[in-house]
Order: sequence, then structure tokens, then C-alpha cells
Amino acid sequence: MREVDRVMVDELGIGLELMMEHAGRQLAVVARDWVLGGTTVGRRVIVLAGKGGNGGGALVAARRMSGWGCDVHAILSSSVSELSPVTRAQLSRSRAAGVQATVGIDGQGWGRADVILDGLVGYSLAGAPNARAAVLIHAANQDPAPTVSLDVPSGLDASTGHVAEPTIRAAITVTLALPKIGLRAPDAAATVGDIYLADIGVPGEALIRAGVETTHPIFADRDLFLIQ
Repeated sequence: MREVDRVMVDELGIGLELMMEHAGRQLAVVARDWVLGGTTVGRRVIVLAGKGGNGGGALVAARRMSGWGCDVHAILSSSVSELSPVTRAQLSRSRAAGVQATVGIDGQGWGRADVILDGLVGYSLAGAPNARAAVLIHAANQDPAPTVSLDVPSGLDASTGHVAEPTIRAAITVTLALPKIGLRAPDAAATVGDIYLADIGVPGEALIRAGVETTHPIFADRDLFLIQ
């Protein structure tokens, strides 16, 4: 998937920001349709966002769900200055659209939630989550509301399936473009929940250049489907 991302950006000119938009929309659709049952007005959504691409996608979902009438609170695991430029831009757009966004949580927690969206750490995980990210993962795991993770549950190694301490225990994982090997590892079963594969606009040419062999266009029939 790293090679697919590189081909998309460097060779095809399809930028990370555009992929974030698709990823965030798919995350929001799954939360709306499969967790909230299509009822969004007045529902409370907690969005956990890291400093990289997953955080940007989660902030797109925050903006989308706010537009659908949800009460959305985005919680960042890093200060605004630490966010990647594209993620910082998504934060600005979300705030402009009315999303409440704060850095970390205090002793009061985040209050009631109907669904939690996890965009803290993606396939770039290096070592166990720590600091604010670890605090937010523990808080999500203690909350009775279901968590929907973007690409991989934060704390799970996308390549090996190693489950760090802590790792999000997701009810649903919305993995992007291609399934990640680690999601199928035996140790990962308790953390990934149902796995949906989501289209983020990766053309077949990008897969070919990245060396991915497919016998049929993955999303020819639908752009989001259950794979496990």
C-alpha cells in the first residue's frame, strides 16, 4: 500500500488530500449506515485524530457527519503545530464547518458518545502508541459506544498483525483500497471487528505499477463491501 500511495502521488498526480476526502467519506458512511442505522441528527460522534494521514481522513469524516446533523467532537493526539500540513488543512475545514476540536482530554473525558471514529495511527505505526494517543485508545476501549477504525485499529501493526499495548478494540474496521495483511492475523481477531474494504479512488493503473495483480477490478460492482 505504501507503493500504491507513492505511485498515486508521484506518478499519477493524485494527491494525498484527495485520497483523504474519499477515505473520510467512506468512514462516515459506515458509521452512519452500519452503526447509527441511518439516523444522524443529534447523534454524538467522537473523532480521534492523529497527526498523519489517518487523522486527516478522520477529520474529513468529522466534517461530513457534522453536515449530516451530528454533534461532533474531534480530539487530537498531537498539538496543531505537529499535524502534517494536509491534516492541519482538514482540521481548519472541519472547524470552519462547526466541528468542535480539542487537543487531548481532561479528567472529565468526552461525555456521551453514540459512535467513536478512530483515526489515530494507520499503517505507519512504529512502536506502541504512547502519550496522548495511548490515553485516547484506553478511553475508547472503556467507552460502551462502538468504535469504527480507519484502515487499521490504532495500535495494530498492519503488516504483521502484532497487537501493541494499547490497541483500539474496533467494532468495525474500514480498510482502504487493499486489505492489510495484519488484519487477518490470529492475534488481530479481537481488535478488528467486521472488516469493510473501501474504494478511495485508486485506479487500476496505480495497482499495475505497484505490482498488485488483480483478475477483476476490485470495486467494479460497489465501492464499499464487507470482506470479513
